[in-house]
Amino acid sequence: MTKIANFPPATLEWKKTNRGLHIPVPEMDEHASAPLTCYPCKAKDMQAIALPTARVPQWETRAVEKLQELLHKYRGLQVYLDICAQCGACADKCQFYLGTGDPNNMPVARANLLRKVYRYYFKRMERFAGAEAEPFNEEVLREWYTYFYQCSECRRCSVFCPYGIDTAEITMAAREIMAAIGVATKYVTEVVAKVYERGNNLGIPGPAWIDNCQFLEEELKAETGKDIRMPVDEVGADVLLVMPSADNFANTDTMMAYGKLFYALGVSWTTSTYANEGGNFGLFLNYQNMKKVNRRILDAARELKVKRVIWGECGHAWRAAIYTNTLNGPMDFLDPPHPVHICQFTADLIQRGAFKIDKTANDDVLVTYHDPCNVARAGSLLEEPRAMIRATCNKFVEMPANTIREKTFCCGAGGGLLTDELMPIRMAGGKPRAEACRATGATYLATPCAICKAQLPEVMKHWNVGVKVGGVHDLLSKAMIL
Repeated sequence: MTKIANFPPATLEWKKTNRGLHIPVPEMDEHASAPLTCYPCKAKDMQAIALPTARVPQWETRAVEKLQELLHKYRGLQVYLDICAQCGACADKCQFYLGTGDPNNMPVARANLLRKVYRYYFKRMERFAGAEAEPFNEEVLREWYTYFYQCSECRRCSVFCPYGIDTAEITMAAREIMAAIGVATKYVTEVVAKVYERGNNLGIPGPAWIDNCQFLEEELKAETGKDIRMPVDEVGADVLLVMPSADNFANTDTMMAYGKLFYALGVSWTTSTYANEGGNFGLFLNYQNMKKVNRRILDAARELKVKRVIWGECGHAWRAAIYTNTLNGPMDFLDPPHPVHICQFTADLIQRGAFKIDKTANDDVLVTYHDPCNVARAGSLLEEPRAMIRATCNKFVEMPANTIREKTFCCGAGGGLLTDELMPIRMAGGKPRAEACRATGATYLATPCAICKAQLPEVMKHWNVGVKVGGVHDLLSKAMIL
């Protein structure tokens, strides 16, 4: 049962050691709240994304059949289910276990929820030898729906697993099985449905997208005195930029930074009202929808006859983008014929001296950097964002070594958890990142991820850390001399 420990912030004191930060695990309060779960999906959204609109007949049997299908399709899944030694090396590595103290949020325990069903149907000798096993039933489904949506698929536990078990693959399999029988969350399914209807996760209509781009052009004119364009649906542009749609309506400093970047380079670019979203919530639901959402970007690139596609500041967008050639490739009509992240693009140009930069423009802040899980662990972008920060700021400090790069903590709301009904879980899961940030004394927290930019301000406010959260390109925007 998911329960949130009833503790004031002061009871989770973090102690600095020569190995980084020690994170004590809170003790559970016997009077803690009832399990927290996501709101269930709506029939109209499930229909829009080609999933059952209600629990299918004989859903227990269908779930087992889907598990068998995934075991054959993803051989790594079977390996991960078979080789776990139950050593517990991952137990205290998950921010949700650290935040909630709930044993079922240990990665090994969460994975065992699926592993026990796997053993019951496909490992009967182990079952007869005494290994934990159970049939798929209503109680098991309830546990799956609770705990596999308290996993952000961040893969931090995998870094510490001596066997390299990718627990996120187990979470993804469990969610795909549930989706196949008509069980999913409102947040994730609603977002995917909006992409098919409007082209983006926020459900922004095309005219509103164009209108806001024009508004940002006016803002840039007032700021710089220059005619910096924010083009939309322009055929023949050099670059199609697919950023998170939040950049155009919430993280507007980042959006304007993109405009300054391409203006300074003299490179033509465009966004697309058909596919103006880099994020891919199919990654948090099932393979078919991840593939379909991704295909829309290549379709837009062909329609607009662009030379290359660049993904903006978003973590899971980049993780899904990496699979593009496998999902919908080849990308041989583009140059280069593979996904490019905006931080890769910009860091390379900075190294080649493409911009005039005044680093003193950012002297009013002490900057630290948050590695988004899907940018760092899943996307291998470790140095490029840091190179950008060092090139644009005089004052930069890293968080403690055991909380950055491949060992980074999740912000606490990735994996389809950025939803209001999970706010206590999100705040508990964000505690490790908040305390790592507090340890730096920084006043500006840079991160190239839209979900992190939505979650971390709430986390920092909740845990009383006085830091502003913003994009990496925001710093370039301030320091760039046009």
